[in-house]
Amino acid sequence: MTDISVLVPGRIHTRVIERLEGRFTLVRADVATLDAATLAGIRGVAVSGSFPAAAIDALPNLEIIASFGVGYDGVDVSRAAARNIVVSNTPDVLNDEVADTAVALVINTVRRLPQAEAFLRAGRWGRGESFPLSPLSLRGRRVGLYGLGRIGLEIAHRLEALKLEIGYHTRNPRADVPYRYFGSLREMAGDVDILLCIVPKTPETHKAIDADILGALGPQGVLINVGRGWSVDEAALIAALESGTIAGAGLDVYYDEPHVPEALLGFEQVSLLPHVASASVPTRNAMADLVADNIIDWFSIGRARTPVPETPQPISG
Repeated sequence: MTDISVLVPGRIHTRVIERLEGRFTLVRADVATLDAATLAGIRGVAVSGSFPAAAIDALPNLEIIASFGVGYDGVDVSRAAARNIVVSNTPDVLNDEVADTAVALVINTVRRLPQAEAFLRAGRWGRGESFPLSPLSLRGRRVGLYGLGRIGLEIAHRLEALKLEIGYHTRNPRADVPYRYFGSLREMAGDVDILLCIVPKTPETHKAIDADILGALGPQGVLINVGRGWSVDEAALIAALESGTIAGAGLDVYYDEPHVPEALLGFEQVSLLPHVASASVPTRNAMADLVADNIIDWFSIGRARTPVPETPQPISG
């Protein structure tokens, strides 16, 4: 398959390169820098991040776009579908890692464990000081999951072990779970103590967690976000934390990554992570392997392993 050219625009996990190199002719460049002959020869793309319609349209013989990550909002899937180009992502292999991180963020935020460690490392315990009691506890708390897909289910299973009552809001109720369904995000926010966001980036989720939702969550409430920063109105969140409208927040994702609003850094009741929910060596290796396997399978057996539902999967020529 070395006669098949695969484009790798920008940075991607080195394991993707290692898996594809030697099997295909790799073109490591931005679309805008390539001549017409090179563009015409590219039949696959391995990408981490954005791949817009203009890039898709520049490649007349493109067949597959393999995206690194479970979220694929950076790829113009509508344009790909219109051209019968398959888009794949990397679901399932990161479910456990993200779910573990979400639960850790819940515990860290409610019990303020990072602050306690910083207190110890600063030598304050050794000098005879006592770390303040955490104002909140997990005991008796109700969790509302905004989103209940593959990762949301893994989070819910873990939270059950913590003896927490679980509810969820999605567009439609699920018949395969025992959790309470809420018909609106506003209704759920008013009933729970922890609002955990794990929805993808869509027009419907843009700043869905706003001042009204945070007000409904209330002064004992905690917001956790491991989905997309896109879903939270950060100005409203900062105002809610400043006013005591909610008790705290734990965030792994932000609206304009990697930029985190300065105001968020100053809150003691906030736990912040630099978008690391899936960031372990085993999980990122598995994600990289799935990117490579989607491309290899497409050009060897005519099927991608994990095509996204919006794009077709015809037999490759």
